[in-house]
Amino acid sequence: MHEEYVLELSGITKTFPGVRALDRVSFQVRKGTVHSLVGENGAGKSTLMKVINGMYRANEGTISVRGKVESITSPGIAEGLGIAMIFQELVYVPGLTVAENLCLGHHPVTGLGLVDWKKINRDAQELLDREQIDVKATAIMAEVSISDAQMIEIAKATNKGANIVIMDEPTSSLTQHESERLFKKIRELREKGCAVIYISHKMEEVFRMSDYITIMRDGHSVQTGPISGFDEQKVISAMVGRSVENIYPEKRGEPGKVLLEVKDMNAGRTSRHISLNLRAGEIVGMAGLVGAGRTETVRAICGLEPFESGEIILDGRTYTGMTVNQAIENGLVMATEDRRKYGIIPCRSIKENISLPNLKELCRAGFINQKKEQGLVQAYFERLRIKANSMNVDAFTLSGGNQQKLVLAKWLMSNPKVLILDEPTRGIDVGAKYEIYELMNEMAEAGMAVLMISSELPELIGMCRRIYVMAEGEIKGELKNEEISQVSIMRLATGGE
Repeated sequence: MHEEYVLELSGITKTFPGVRALDRVSFQVRKGTVHSLVGENGAGKSTLMKVINGMYRANEGTISVRGKVESITSPGIAEGLGIAMIFQELVYVPGLTVAENLCLGHHPVTGLGLVDWKKINRDAQELLDREQIDVKATAIMAEVSISDAQMIEIAKATNKGANIVIMDEPTSSLTQHESERLFKKIRELREKGCAVIYISHKMEEVFRMSDYITIMRDGHSVQTGPISGFDEQKVISAMVGRSVENIYPEKRGEPGKVLLEVKDMNAGRTSRHISLNLRAGEIVGMAGLVGAGRTETVRAICGLEPFESGEIILDGRTYTGMTVNQAIENGLVMATEDRRKYGIIPCRSIKENISLPNLKELCRAGFINQKKEQGLVQAYFERLRIKANSMNVDAFTLSGGNQQKLVLAKWLMSNPKVLILDEPTRGIDVGAKYEIYELMNEMAEAGMAVLMISSELPELIGMCRRIYVMAEGEIKGELKNEEISQVSIMRLATGGE
């Protein structure tokens, strides 16, 4: 055990049936540092963190905490050793108050053995005030913003004495302002001597926040060192195992006829006077800050939100609002931002998920033609290179990138005319992102119209020849070709001309 290390893993191996998720991984973290862990989806990052946190037990290897080899067989033991994990999907009970969430499992009692609610609320409010979290202890957790909920989780962990804090994709659902607040908190933790293990796909954050970096690939830790010894190209190449010259593929596809036109659509406060058009063979971007109304607008177009007024012209046919069934039947489909909640059925197989929107084509006399289903699904399973032992495994076992491919596969099988992609690469690693980009290009080349919503400006600039920019529920402008830049997008996104 190196005296500088507050946490040291040596030779960690973890196997699941048919899968070697971790193969002799070694990983060390120094006190008072931010140590980033990066790698493609499925590289083993989350499995390694769950071993540290006691959710999984390694088949081989040792874990040492502050110089002593420990047997961490549960999150409770990890907590007792000062280890806390802040999950990407925050873990709290939404129907309870902030104070109740803060003391879960540790309720103080009065002399009569009753729960001391006054002390719970008082202690919680003192902690919130001390951490400068502007939330009442008696507020219901479901009503608290994601940013505040995250700060509460961190405060809860450090209040229990955590000095090794694991953060898994902590900014994936935060605005830029909220992310800055989180970065400030991480710097405070580092100054207090905490070790922060930071998992992120966002290279800008990794280089900005890290002292050290470990790169994982296929269950191995392939490189570790001070962040100063790396650049973005070196990190990406180590993650994917090959040299990556271009993050974005060459723009392909030529615009053809207009397949979708929206004229002066109004649909609630977040979609006012929306007018746009999409042509066959092109990828069009939609930019805007969080809360600009991008998702609400495309949901209204697809029939998922109430439609007040305006026109939708889909492949020459005019609608004054359409139902979800009408949209799908006429070739307008949408891959949702929250793929796990709305895009897949986690407890069903890959095959069933891909088949679900296409049952009309697969059924005869009320029964599924299983031979036809097997052949068609297998073709899309292979075409999109979904990484799984077979298409009969459950969807929840897939990594984020492969879940996104699954969502794309089910809609591509329906052969749509217009495909709307809402944050298609959110929480996906660089290698899988490139594959998604290539698929988008293939769709455009095949004559599909693709609308891509993204909060990552380099992604929009890299993929689109035309970008609509939204702010305050309205489209503030349309940028084309040479007009497109981060500056011009942000000027419109913040309400400028």
